[in-house]
Amino acid sequence: MSEPSAVVTARGAERISGGHLWIYRSDVRSAQADPGDVVRVTDERGRLVGRAFWSDKSQIALRFLTRLDEPVDRAFLERRIREAAQLREQVVEDTQAWRVVYGEGDLLPSLIVDRYGDYLVMQTLSQGTEKRKAELVDILATQFAPRGILERNEPKARLLEGLAQTVSVLHGEVPELVEAQMNGVSFRLDLRTGQKTGAFLDQRENYRAAAHYLRGEVLDCFTYSGGYALHAARAATSVEAVDISGAALETARVNANLNDAPNVTFREGNVFDILKEYDQAGRRFDAVVLDPPAFAKSRSALEAAKRGYKEINLRGLKLLRKGGMLVTCSCSYHLAESQFAEILWEAAVDVGIQIRVVERRGQSRDHPMLLTVPETIYLKCLVLSRLE
Repeated sequence: MSEPSAVVTARGAERISGGHLWIYRSDVRSAQADPGDVVRVTDERGRLVGRAFWSDKSQIALRFLTRLDEPVDRAFLERRIREAAQLREQVVEDTQAWRVVYGEGDLLPSLIVDRYGDYLVMQTLSQGTEKRKAELVDILATQFAPRGILERNEPKARLLEGLAQTVSVLHGEVPELVEAQMNGVSFRLDLRTGQKTGAFLDQRENYRAAAHYLRGEVLDCFTYSGGYALHAARAATSVEAVDISGAALETARVNANLNDAPNVTFREGNVFDILKEYDQAGRRFDAVVLDPPAFAKSRSALEAAKRGYKEINLRGLKLLRKGGMLVTCSCSYHLAESQFAEILWEAAVDVGIQIRVVERRGQSRDHPMLLTVPETIYLKCLVLSRLE
């Protein structure tokens, strides 16, 4: 039986030689493969491009695993997962929760694996990783010996692959709630229904870094489960944590009790409205945290997202006392850091103040960025101080 194969255009081959891992359907000349197969990819002149996962549904038709002439078998997957784990041994510290495999960032496109204490949560986001799900579970169980492995396979990306959205236990047992520490702060997490795979692990290092600046009266907006608020609580006089989700605030309250943080209070409501209300009432804070959900989930939404980011940061800056600190984030991939910085500059000009950048940060190091795949680079976090 012949090996599954695909032929790509010169443009597609050039994209891979430039380091990207995706080829779009428009650059696939032909394919002889079943959905999710690993295919041997050549250009129109018959030269090897590499081996990739094939999708017969997604516009991302090929996701490359290697540019070498090597088999993509169990040993290959074991090696890539082991190499991912070795990086985490170097960069992960003071936490029981971290990302073990970050898809393209670990040369395992469409595979996400997160660890929460004794449990793993995985996502197989393409036909290729879905087809090998049982094998991947076996590899993860062997390498990491977790008590349970849960699949959180409800992201919309799976629909583009023609895959069902599902949440289920794939190995062992996974309790309804799991407790894990990050930077010495305890969190009770719902791995089945919590955001992402249970927590915002990409912000973990930013929580710790921001805690150095969050003093006095702190306002934490879009708190979700209290990540920034509870890290701030150690040194702040008071922390007010705001979120529109009542369920999220209930979780945050539980986490505050876990950490004996009586100086954290909670308010449910729309952050935009609350910031406007506090400005009109003359309330001021020593630090403000803005960690909103992605405003630009597509390129077409970017202009509207820019307006949203400007408004929220303008209002946040207005609430700062002189010398106060603003920790502001964007997880919109389509908004470049330079654009984000320009928005902050314009907001400061409109408020009539000077601000300076104290720190520029991104996603935690267990979310490694592949420079040739800009889609792996998405989280921006700036720590600013108000000078006047």
